[in-house]
Amino acid sequence: MKLLSFVPLVLSCVLALAAAEAAAEAKKPRAPPTQLQIGIKYRPTDCKERTKPGDSIAVHYVGTLFSDGTEFDSSRTRGTPLEFVVGQGSVIKGWDQGLLNMCVGERRLLKIPADLAYGERGAPPVIPANAALVFETELVAINGVGADEEDVANHEEL
Repeated sequence: MKLLSFVPLVLSCVLALAAAEAAAEAKKPRAPPTQLQIGIKYRPTDCKERTKPGDSIAVHYVGTLFSDGTEFDSSRTRGTPLEFVVGQGSVIKGWDQGLLNMCVGERRLLKIPADLAYGERGAPPVIPANAALVFETELVAINGVGADEEDVANHEEL
């Protein structure tokens, strides 16, 4: 009978050790991506056109450092999407690749390795050398054609 009185004590010790181990695991630094990672957060059900090289597109984005989540740029803060032609090298390679085959209104999370971002040179002072980057993106328009505002407003995240 005295043995059973130790069960709650042993169980609480085991749970405390498991919690401490989980907390230590969560504090370990994540390895930066070594290749482009594309996460689709939302894709419209009706997609009339997808991005391809040569398209002029408008994209809203929020850029953060992969290492610590520090935000370094945001078109949303400025209230104006970035406009550029896909595949012409006017943006980082991770964008030229990661924004292909996208629908207007689609939202993606891009995790971009340093070699597809700013590489060894970085973009001082905000982006250090060899920094992996994360971008939350939303395609606003392709060749000047945007989404129906109601479609975009009523979407659900994937």
